[in-house]
Amino acid sequence: MIALHGKTALVTGGGRGIGRAAAVMLARAGADVAIGFRSRDVEADAAAAEVRALGRRAIAVGGDLSSPGASVHMVARVAETFGRLDIFVANAGVWPPEDIPLARLTAERWRDTMAANLDAVYHSTRAALGLMGPGGRIVLVSSTAGQRGEAGHADYAATKGALISLTKSLAVECAPDILVNCVAPGWVDTEMAAPAFGGDAKSRIAAAIPLGRIPTAEQIAGPIVFLCSDLASHITGEILNVNGGSVLCG
Repeated sequence: MIALHGKTALVTGGGRGIGRAAAVMLARAGADVAIGFRSRDVEADAAAAEVRALGRRAIAVGGDLSSPGASVHMVARVAETFGRLDIFVANAGVWPPEDIPLARLTAERWRDTMAANLDAVYHSTRAALGLMGPGGRIVLVSSTAGQRGEAGHADYAATKGALISLTKSLAVECAPDILVNCVAPGWVDTEMAAPAFGGDAKSRIAAAIPLGRIPTAEQIAGPIVFLCSDLASHITGEILNVNGGSVLCG
C-alpha cells in the first residue's frame, strides 16, 4: 500500500544501521534515494548500489553535516541529480559508548555530541527545507533516551530530547505544506550499539523490553517509511515510539 514512485528521498547516516535500512526500504517503495554519510564511503557506496539494484536511482554524498557548508553541498547534489526533494530523514548521529557521569564529562565530548547529533540536524534540515516543496515529509530520528534520559550519557540524551522539541516546533512552522514527525527507537541491533552488547548484556537488555527482543534496523525503518507515505497524511508533530514497550508515553 505504500507507494513512493516519483519521489526523491535523502537519508543522512544512510551507509549503515537504521539509515541504510530506511534507504533500502524507501527504494523498495519506489523512491529514488540520496545517501548521506560522514565517512566510511565504502559502506555508503554499497548502500547506493543496493538501492540501484532495486531499479531506483541513487547517489552517495558525504560531508560533516555539523558544518553548514557540507549540508548545503549535500542538498545541492540532490538538486543537481534529481531536481527535487520530497522526503528527508535526519538519521545521522553518534552514541558515545563510554558511561561518563556529567560531573566528569569533558566539554570536548559534550561539544562533539552536540555537533554530531544536534548541529548536524539543524544545518541539514535547514538546507533540505530550501529544496522541499508542498507535500514534503521530514522524519527526525530521536531515541528513548530523549524521553526518559540515560545515566552516563547526558550529552546523548540532551541532543535526542532536543530533537523531540525540534520536531514539534517544525511541525507547526511547516504546516500545512510539509509534515514533520519523529521516530524514537530504544535499543536497536546495529553496529553503533554493539559496544553495549558484550557478555550477557544483550540478553539482559532484551529481557528488560516488554516484547522480549531487541529490534533490527529494518523494524525501525518500517515506521520511518510509513511516516513518509500518504498513509500518514494527517500526522504531524508526532513522536512515534518504536521501543517494544520499554517507554510508554502519550
